[in-house]
Amino acid sequence: MLFTVNTEVCTRCGLCVADCPTGLLVMTDDGPVTGKGGCIACGHCISVCPTLALDSDMTPRAEQVDITKETKFTPEQAELFLRSRRSIRNYQNKPVPSALIRQVLNVARMAPTATNTQGISYIVIRNKETLRRIADLVLEWMHEAAKTVPIMRLYARAAQAEVDKGKEYILRDAPVLVVAIGSKKDVHRTHDSGHSCLSYAELYAPSVGLGTCWAGFFEHAGEAEYKPLLDLLGMPDDKIVAGAILMGYPKVRYRNIVERDPLDVVFDEED
Repeated sequence: MLFTVNTEVCTRCGLCVADCPTGLLVMTDDGPVTGKGGCIACGHCISVCPTLALDSDMTPRAEQVDITKETKFTPEQAELFLRSRRSIRNYQNKPVPSALIRQVLNVARMAPTATNTQGISYIVIRNKETLRRIADLVLEWMHEAAKTVPIMRLYARAAQAEVDKGKEYILRDAPVLVVAIGSKKDVHRTHDSGHSCLSYAELYAPSVGLGTCWAGFFEHAGEAEYKPLLDLLGMPDDKIVAGAILMGYPKVRYRNIVERDPLDVVFDEED
């Protein structure tokens, strides 16, 4: 890693050293230098420097966006934005342009991941026949799982009852299925990172007119590594399903936000 310091403007304030999550930076009379440890390319040291004295080839200042002059959400606006998000299960029969999906996923890739490993990529399914086949395979897996998992019997029966009525219950006739995939080497980290990224996608999607919903049954079948499903997806041998969401244009507009259960929290001591 190439780490540079403009010693003429560096004030040796120590903010970069204090904020480095790996303890890589060490302060000297000539400013910060790299010591023992690794860099996770978080860019904190560059971003926190008040005199713009630092730069690094891992997170070049030229590629970072200055947010100091951007208008911030008020707490009330942020709360309203977050609470307005809905799980969409009723979609317009309207294709979603790939450019718009890329826009959403480009924001999703900015989500936090363990030690900034990132590593989440995506498979986007839009072909109607493939989506139908995926739904059939997931329901097939649910019936198989129901033989040994009691709760799945209830889910499989309920899903089958809706399908028998002609409803596409598994993927809700969504025009898009976004599957997050990641490394099989660290299953828990991959799942956490995948859900983090897809949560960003879910929150951002309404700003461009899209709705989303977690594809829970699909995700369970993927996590169970149901081979017919993975084969259909063309899943690489070293990858696993890290999460999945449905995506499309909502058929309805919600006029209100709902309340949730009261906050349940315990503090070790009060103010």
